[in-house]
Amino acid sequence: MRTRRTAAGIAAFAAAAVLVAGCSSSGGKDSEDKPEEGGGGKVSGPKLTIGMVTHSGKGDAFWDIVQKGAQAAADKDNVEFLYASDDQAQGQAQHVQSYIDKKVDGIIVTLAKPDAMKDVLGKAKAAGIPVITINSGGQFSKEYGALNHIGQDESVAGEAVGAELDEGGRKKALCVIHEQGNVSLEERCAGVKKAFGGDTENINVPGTDMPQTQSQIAAKLQATEGIDAIVTLNAGIAEAAIKAKGDAGSEAQVSTFDLNEAVTQQMKAKEITFAVDQQPYLQGYLAVDGLWLYRNNLNVIGGGQQVLTGPAIVTEKDVPQLEKLAKNGTR
Repeated sequence: MRTRRTAAGIAAFAAAAVLVAGCSSSGGKDSEDKPEEGGGGKVSGPKLTIGMVTHSGKGDAFWDIVQKGAQAAADKDNVEFLYASDDQAQGQAQHVQSYIDKKVDGIIVTLAKPDAMKDVLGKAKAAGIPVITINSGGQFSKEYGALNHIGQDESVAGEAVGAELDEGGRKKALCVIHEQGNVSLEERCAGVKKAFGGDTENINVPGTDMPQTQSQIAAKLQATEGIDAIVTLNAGIAEAAIKAKGDAGSEAQVSTFDLNEAVTQQMKAKEITFAVDQQPYLQGYLAVDGLWLYRNNLNVIGGGQQVLTGPAIVTEKDVPQLEKLAKNGTR
């Protein structure tokens, strides 16, 4: 797969690529056919309980892939894996507190709205429960006492999109933020604006209400001249943007963050020009593995630094390699 990134992100991403390759490409055809097995049998040692809390809203398929990776590692590591989510920050913090009360052996958490998580993660640290953050809010991970953060650098990912839009000859981009206040989504759009030679405008939409999201994107396309690129920040919003484009009679190209089965088919049909893959399966897998390693051998993946799982720019040329894996729900 092609990768594009700014000079600032090259060294960090190259180091992470070695880690990603070592963890995700072991086993030839058998591993391609059965990626959910996670490789090998269960490890020896006491059974651990690890809880994950994310900011996922209802029906967001991205988090299904994260959970699948986490469960594969849990099956291998003799771990009981617990999962909870809430798109409201206070609810997310309450789930973390419930895991602290259960005295779990480790917690995995996202930091989409970090301020609401600071106090409860301090309580986890005081209780001696190790934490790994994933996906969002990586810049707050160390400050909040986590072992490390696993995910892509959102600013670098946004800049990669901006560079790709330039290469495609785009002049005016609409960046669609589907969760207002989510620091990672804002960083993505800021990265697009920084690297893109054309104009960039953001629009906030209610990401949990797809008909309204579609309507607002269509209205914006009709009201604003010259938009020739729509950047969405997850796969579900990409589908709404494709429909909105049709409603508005727009010729704008749609690109999106995140990859799943629907996106591979949309790229194949030339409805999406490119996607940014941050490997959610790997985020879940490495987080569970990282907590198991810490509990059993005091290892910290990445030496406490952010472990990058992306970004990689993928297009219709990459679909033949990814189509089956996406159908399996692991890419």
